[in-house]
Amino acid sequence: MNDYKNLFKCGKSPELLLVLLSIGMMLSFSTWQALLNNFAVDDVGFDGARIGILQSIREIPGLLAFSITFILIFFREQRVMLAALILLGIGTALTGFFPYVIGLYLTTFLMSTGFHYFETARQSLALQWIEKSQAPVVFGQLVSAGSFAALVSFGVIYIGLDFFNFDLKWIYVAGGLMAVAITVYCWIAFPSYSGKSQQKSHIVLRSRYWLWYALVFMSGARRQIFVVFAGFLMVEKFGFSASQMTLMFLANMTMSIFIAPKIGKLIKRFGERRALILEYTGLVLVFVGYALADQAWVGVILYVLDHMFFAMAIAIKTYFQKIADPADIASSSGVSFTISHLVAVVIPAGFGLIWLVAPSYVFMAGAAMAGISLALAFFIPKTPDQQQVSIFSQPVIITKPAE
Repeated sequence: MNDYKNLFKCGKSPELLLVLLSIGMMLSFSTWQALLNNFAVDDVGFDGARIGILQSIREIPGLLAFSITFILIFFREQRVMLAALILLGIGTALTGFFPYVIGLYLTTFLMSTGFHYFETARQSLALQWIEKSQAPVVFGQLVSAGSFAALVSFGVIYIGLDFFNFDLKWIYVAGGLMAVAITVYCWIAFPSYSGKSQQKSHIVLRSRYWLWYALVFMSGARRQIFVVFAGFLMVEKFGFSASQMTLMFLANMTMSIFIAPKIGKLIKRFGERRALILEYTGLVLVFVGYALADQAWVGVILYVLDHMFFAMAIAIKTYFQKIADPADIASSSGVSFTISHLVAVVIPAGFGLIWLVAPSYVFMAGAAMAGISLALAFFIPKTPDQQQVSIFSQPVIITKPAE
């Protein structure tokens, strides 16, 4: 917690801006996420196939995230980040007012557009503003701050549902408007910050980034299994109520508040290679566990572990920061979101149909994806940099001219 005290003592800074916006994003998105499965099943009448279609629609803006490169020709990246967060908040606030299939599809698309453009810009600016040596620690702080905001959100949702029987519609409104309020404050109170390098204004694709692209692609495919179907398993198979789902989310966020900064320090100390090997090994076991789980308490433990391992994905970002040309970061951040969503628009709907046959098949596929990611992690060098991007890279040898 001393890291946060120092952050706030320093006054207005890029790091503090990122922390506040991370809080705003999670207040809105966690509200949407916590209520989605129950709202979709109880109010709208979704089954596994429809929830898959919904999640595919949610990922379309992520597939189009590369277009942020063209938006940045006309607008500063910091402004795009702020505007996107306002759009996310508005999309969340409107969700409860449209309790029918097409309405939920449209509000989800609106919310998701804001979310994905915000995340693309935030990742890019964090990599530009933060020193490489401190990036894992700061990214851990951002995850921790977001988890604290989600903890507050889930706590309010649990009390509102269990003790006051609030209508889901008004909880959606509260979560969305809190994000809008925080964003408006940041827009007014903070100056514009600049990165150290002029960013390229065209789409950047480089063969030397192949390993990063592969890690991002597999991360996006695998994460869909967790985001779409792990929570749905708890509701459909084990009959969890909205308040019970919220309690599970509360456990997740409580762990993340304390563990995420430690994960950042672990990555800084031991490197991205070891951190990702540990993450993917754990995820193989977690997904196999989902496939075999027959009791609710087992599902809860797996869900919490899954979320904890996901925090180690910080290492993919810091790995790219070390190997990238600094001028490529903004464009590459947009490209990375598109790459991670290439299968994201297919997996939810396609695997929703598989779910109707056997839910265990969905999670065994997730275990296979985690296994491929594990193999890729072994290709990361122990000390990656712009010359040594993978274990296959030939180190650059600089020779002195003959005298």
